[in-house]
Amino acid sequence: MDDRNYWLALAAMFVTACVQPAEILRDPLERVSERPLKTHLRALAADELEGRRAGEPGYDKAASYVADAFERFNLEPGGTDGWYQPVPLVSYQIDPGSPAVVLFRDGRPRPLTWRDDYGISPDKVRSWHTVRAEVVYVGYGVHAPDFAYSDYDGIDVRGKIVALFGGAPSHMPHAERAFYASTRTKLQEAVARGAVGYIFLRSRRIQEQSPWERYAKSTGKQPSLAWVTETGAADYFPEIRGGITISRGAATELFDGSPLTFDEALDHAENDSAASTPLGVEVSISGMTNHERLTSPNVIGIVRGTDPALADEFVVYTAHLDGVGRDPAVESGDDINNGAYDNAMGVAIMLETAKIFADNPPARSVMFIALTAEESGLLGSDYFAHYPTVPIDKIVANVNLDMPLFLYPVADLVAFGSEHSTLEGDVALAANAEGFSMTPNPLPEENLFVRSDQYSFVRQGVPSIFLVPGFTSLDPDIDGEARFRDHLKHHYHKPGDDLSRPVHWPSVERFTRSHIRIGYSIANATDRPAWNDGDFFAERFAARQAR
Repeated sequence: MDDRNYWLALAAMFVTACVQPAEILRDPLERVSERPLKTHLRALAADELEGRRAGEPGYDKAASYVADAFERFNLEPGGTDGWYQPVPLVSYQIDPGSPAVVLFRDGRPRPLTWRDDYGISPDKVRSWHTVRAEVVYVGYGVHAPDFAYSDYDGIDVRGKIVALFGGAPSHMPHAERAFYASTRTKLQEAVARGAVGYIFLRSRRIQEQSPWERYAKSTGKQPSLAWVTETGAADYFPEIRGGITISRGAATELFDGSPLTFDEALDHAENDSAASTPLGVEVSISGMTNHERLTSPNVIGIVRGTDPALADEFVVYTAHLDGVGRDPAVESGDDINNGAYDNAMGVAIMLETAKIFADNPPARSVMFIALTAEESGLLGSDYFAHYPTVPIDKIVANVNLDMPLFLYPVADLVAFGSEHSTLEGDVALAANAEGFSMTPNPLPEENLFVRSDQYSFVRQGVPSIFLVPGFTSLDPDIDGEARFRDHLKHHYHKPGDDLSRPVHWPSVERFTRSHIRIGYSIANATDRPAWNDGDFFAERFAARQAR
């Protein structure tokens, strides 16, 4: 039996058992129930899909499952190839025999050891990449005149390699901080100032969250992905001829003999004080990258709006379908990263949302996209945002789901990005209608606003939100934040994120109804959502939607 028939048979078996008298109820929200949500979750997080890594057979099976669901629900195909929008990708991986990094102080070479001392970034386009240059420490590598902060004041990095920490100063508002903390923003700034390479340093927080031993086991073991066109790869900086991430020990050597020690640099970063300085050392970085072309599809369905004056406008729901595949760091036993919460749960909720909308179309049209390659850098959403299958100026809003956790009875919701536009009102009303309170971003240090697919739409000027449960439990004896952090430490992107994880299904149902309410509020409103006057992201990106 081919994949398509397999998934049709599986879905029919479960869905037939899920038909309830509630389907004839007038209020469509009353039809949201645990059974179909659980059906989708079990199918998408099954071992047979091998973690749904983009470009691999398990992902293609998952895409077929979603396309079949859209067809059953009577959506219209919204891709360039029926239900699918094939995303052209390049798989690129460092040749394991090629990395070479050497420190030169006073002309004396000190070779570093791959994986023990550093991980090297493969090149998206070039086969051979090499650079040797002086190193300049630039703190966070942030230039933010809006916040009277710059790590580049008085520093010349032309023809130099920049050494920098991830993150951004903590005094910035969380979404703006996320913007400046993104690797894309950092490299754009470095390239604009003439840098030719980079060395990422690991903060104390990163060292604690992800010990070097774990990083070293996985670095270089799996290929990276980028979307490509005939004109090149996305977010590719050809001026950068080499980049590495180094261990604490290697960083200590890098700073040895410079105007400040690595421990002092760590302190400055934690205190948000710029202490940029040349390090008086040269570094050479070289390596060879192997490339392979492939495709992986976004899966797109459309519910047409009923108002002739508004039906050519779209509310876009998204949830990434891909996972991280098998874990190369696992030497024996279960190595499948099933991605039950990340993000089979998000796709399950989106599918139930699509079913409700298909049976009860709103004024505007609604598009549902199961996105590929989010785990490789938001590639599926970024490709769609650059090559949308409907005009970008007709997309009025994006509502994104990514890893919603239901490990306890959920009392509150967080809508990353809602404070930047009139979507804040839609979200608050929808949450309150289901008994949820709204909570500000509880994890500003994680830079979540730029780490999921809604950010691809923001960068094209579309007001967007990323909706997740908050940390507050309805059960006062349960510490929601502790359970979240435990999941992050022990299950996120690990084989433990599987169907054995606990799920509070009443919270899933309430959350799904809120998710649906948000879409109806946007789709039935007379006016389309608008950015707030003077908003940070509106000033940078809103003009792109009007092109």
